[in-house]
Amino acid sequence: MTVRRVMPILRSDTAQGNREFYGLLGFEEVMDLGWIVTLASPSTPAAQISFMTSDKTAPITPDMSVEVDDVDATYAIVRDSGAEIVHPLQDEEWGVRRFFVRDPNGRVINVVSHR
Repeated sequence: MTVRRVMPILRSDTAQGNREFYGLLGFEEVMDLGWIVTLASPSTPAAQISFMTSDKTAPITPDMSVEVDDVDATYAIVRDSGAEIVHPLQDEEWGVRRFFVRDPNGRVINVVSHR
């Protein structure tokens, strides 16, 4: 398994304010689905931060996103470990396959691969 990117997800209702503030630090918008906005560094595209009002298809808002090269294999490893899966593995309409797992600190991690 290869980790491609790790990105914090902050719950927020102030997308424009976040665009403006983080723009001061050099971030630019790379995705806006209405309920989630992702900003990235143009010089280091994997350096990203997302702001989410609430998750569109899950009952909980994740705290972090970890992009892996093979989400199905990662899901099998995590499930077999006995970790708490809080949102099942599924394909999403915006082109990702993902699941949520709770870490030992109670944080919810969105584990994702792009299709």
